[in-house]
Amino acid sequence: MTDVQTRARRQQRIEELSAASIRALSGIADLHFRGGRLHRGRQALPVFAPHLHPTLEADDFTSFRGAADGLALRLTHSDEKLHRSLRPSDPVECLLFELLEQFRCEALLPASMPGVRRNLRHRFETWSLAYHDAGATESARGLLLYTVTQMCRARVTRDAVVEATQDLLEATRAALAPVLGVAMAGLRRQRAHQAEYAQHALDIARTLATMLNGGAAFTNSETPQDEVNQTDPWAAFSALLDPGDELDESVATAVSGRSLVLEGHAGYRVFTTAYDREVKSTALVRPEQLRELRQRLDECIVECGVNVGHLARDLKALLAIPARDGWDNGQEQGLIDGRRLAQLISSPTERRLFRSERSSPGANCRVALLVDCSGSMKEHSESVAVLAELLVRALEQIGVPTEVLGFTTNAWNGGRAQRDWVRAGRPPHAGRLNEACHIVFKDVDTSWRRARPGMAALLKGDLMREGIDGEALDWAMRRFNTPARASDENAGDFEGPQRRLLFVVSDGSPMDSATHLANDAHYLDHHLRDMVEKHERAGAQIYGVGVGLDLSPYYRCSQVLDLSAGTSSGVLRDVLGMLWRGRRR
Repeated sequence: MTDVQTRARRQQRIEELSAASIRALSGIADLHFRGGRLHRGRQALPVFAPHLHPTLEADDFTSFRGAADGLALRLTHSDEKLHRSLRPSDPVECLLFELLEQFRCEALLPASMPGVRRNLRHRFETWSLAYHDAGATESARGLLLYTVTQMCRARVTRDAVVEATQDLLEATRAALAPVLGVAMAGLRRQRAHQAEYAQHALDIARTLATMLNGGAAFTNSETPQDEVNQTDPWAAFSALLDPGDELDESVATAVSGRSLVLEGHAGYRVFTTAYDREVKSTALVRPEQLRELRQRLDECIVECGVNVGHLARDLKALLAIPARDGWDNGQEQGLIDGRRLAQLISSPTERRLFRSERSSPGANCRVALLVDCSGSMKEHSESVAVLAELLVRALEQIGVPTEVLGFTTNAWNGGRAQRDWVRAGRPPHAGRLNEACHIVFKDVDTSWRRARPGMAALLKGDLMREGIDGEALDWAMRRFNTPARASDENAGDFEGPQRRLLFVVSDGSPMDSATHLANDAHYLDHHLRDMVEKHERAGAQIYGVGVGLDLSPYYRCSQVLDLSAGTSSGVLRDVLGMLWRGRRR
């Protein structure tokens, strides 16, 4: 396993534990991390205070616990609507106002939670020392900001200032006391009343912003003149700037955003469906080439050395639910067996007159793999084909009906659909401008052995062009409505509807150049998020399998796979881990 993959898995594990802790402490059930950012349902929550964002490289696990506890307290004790209405527009004042509101929420922690208090204290001290060790307190403005932060938290929460830097603060602290003393006393006194507290917080934020912009009275005489005269207040905040909005550079994250075109009109639209098609993969490849590709895929599967039987066993353990499997008769307890009542007359001492229902684990589900067949997936085609085939074979062994689907376009840069739009005079809100192509590599009623030639078409690189993910996901979900003959045989053994699991394998965001140019850059990925939310609300389980890319901006449950060395047992363990996390939600 590569360092990147190990780090991504550790980050994902810590985020799951942190989210569980936040949910438990706040009582809000739909909180989760996505793309390193805390979300409530689909909505990303505000960034809040900068010390609530530890990093794997610089911080220990207790820091993550403290940050999670701080976020939970903020959600519990702060009225976000009121906070937004009072928040100043000046960036320096805004950051200070956020910090002071966070200190207020942490001060409201009940005395019955000393462990949470220790976590909060540890996180704030770690963050403070990192700020100091980075050299930020060597400048006059940096020291001023650091001193006010320490003074305010100590006053509001009654915790002592960080001991390691206590002597450093004394001179600045003494100079600030006459200026900010009254407002700081008000912070402590009004900590239980957000609106009154905010007035004192605003006074401190405005006063400090004025000092940072011109505060000669608090500059160090040994500070270089060019540093004293700097007018950009953000320069002193370089170590304080919140990392929550930055992307993790070790693992690329899909970039997603809001589409103003989509929000400003009736919704997603397609300019024309005249050139769209749904086709079987065997119709796109010559039989001779298909045989060659099949042989190549067989060789790749042999080389990967994965035990399909073990994979099937693990999948069954994850997917199985109890199903009726007949009755055990002649029991001494359970339900009365009417057929044995005559024995009670002939043998009054007979006690084995009961029967109990027998159950065995079974997978009442249907699985579809939706493969992104855009041009960038060519370099991963072998690994993705092996992954799809191994999963299909293992799922078939445990009786789970499967299908393998793909999506691409018939042309680059819009093709005939885009030319029709140009001939129509380029009307506004063109919507999707390309020829969608949906490919069936294996349908649900075809066994793996019969579908082997079609699966090999995953290796044909010249089928791969651009990707319209949202429509493809909606198409794949609609196919679940078609009954599968393989699942009908055991349908009566299970209670409740059949579960629907969709795995989307992709290495990038939705991309169609013609659609982007005619609408805006986020038109397609906005629609993808809408489709994921729609079908998840309807009960489907959708998993994002990112090939070297974090797909968490689109999918609540996702996993980054490193396929640079091919498909291995480690890659399959990652997929199983993702399935386990989705099962627990």
